[in-house]
Amino acid sequence: MPEDPHHALRPETDVLTRGFDPKLSVGSARPAVFRSSTYVFSSPEDAEKAFDVLGGRRKLAPGEGVDLVYSRFNHPNAEILEEQVLPLEPGGVAAAVFNSGMAAITTVLFTIVKPGDAVLFTVPIYGATQTFVLDFLASYGVHGFTVAAGDGEAIDRAIRETPNLRAVLLETPANPTTIMTDIARVTKTSAALAQPPLVLVDNTFLGPAFQHPLAFGADISLYSATKYLGGYSDIIGGVAIGRDRALMTKIKSKRSLFGNILQPDESWILNTRLATVYLRMERQSENARLIAEKLAKHPKIAKIYYPTLFEDPEQRHIYETQCEEPGGLISIDLTGGKPAAFDFLRRLQIARNAVSLGGVETLVCHPRTTTHSSWSAADLDASGVTEGLVRISVGIENWHDLLADFERALA
Repeated sequence: MPEDPHHALRPETDVLTRGFDPKLSVGSARPAVFRSSTYVFSSPEDAEKAFDVLGGRRKLAPGEGVDLVYSRFNHPNAEILEEQVLPLEPGGVAAAVFNSGMAAITTVLFTIVKPGDAVLFTVPIYGATQTFVLDFLASYGVHGFTVAAGDGEAIDRAIRETPNLRAVLLETPANPTTIMTDIARVTKTSAALAQPPLVLVDNTFLGPAFQHPLAFGADISLYSATKYLGGYSDIIGGVAIGRDRALMTKIKSKRSLFGNILQPDESWILNTRLATVYLRMERQSENARLIAEKLAKHPKIAKIYYPTLFEDPEQRHIYETQCEEPGGLISIDLTGGKPAAFDFLRRLQIARNAVSLGGVETLVCHPRTTTHSSWSAADLDASGVTEGLVRISVGIENWHDLLADFERALA
């Protein structure tokens, strides 16, 4: 068997060299956009084969191809993107792209769970994820349970004691408090059960550059590609990367049913961003670290949440063993509560008051009244999403300018 030419390549190189054959695109150095709803079959037999593969009635042999059918199922730009995103997630064998991060999360969960099953997830977590599990899935007989992010003993106990547990969903670092959960510990505890649940990790905040869940035993790594993968606040997308090809095939089958594949133009745009994701994230992380450390002693900040400033020994251990860099997200808890938070947001001149994160521009928001506003006050309080909490997604601007902007707003 010939040696895989991608085997020894590092992610930054591999992401630019795999998944695309210029001969199939009139020799273009980079992929073109294929805007087509349907595709011509090579033969009637190939059409039959394509539908058998889509329907799960036939498996492809290694290296065997199949004709494209219809862009709701798959298309060239999605196939190229799914191949080229793989080297960014060590351990991944297959990827699926979606038209939003929530589409990725919901489709994966719909593939995995059935009525009577349970989903355990860490809190705080993105507000829509919690709403989907506790409200929407509950109406279909799927039970959702929460456990505090970062509390290793509580998470172990919940995994062992939750009946019919089918999936454990982690968001680490947690949104918006940046609390980290030990992925390796969760996968070890889950694997010890007679019927191990699948471990899913929302890797949006630190992935793909600084955290690799599959390398720690997770089954699926999930992304809102809108954030760091996209990087410019101009597209919406989602990605799921798994280490079990059969499971990823099932997820793609559900995607075909729901019709939530990422469209060709967005797939092409996202593909063009992969080559710079490390460069962007490294600059954002360095900016955030310098700013966080400068703001750490500010008298108007009651608490600052950032990995290099963790005081809890377990949190420091998780960060040091699980992450390569601290990332571009900072949360600050202002002493004056909501009025102080709103005044801070109102007075910013460079940073922009907007939800989302991971873009090259700095974005700042008040999670309690925006991204997490659907939660009850009790849930918000219990998760540490306080009235004074502000989340900062640091961009690639000059960090001195950003720091001056924050200090002016605080003053």
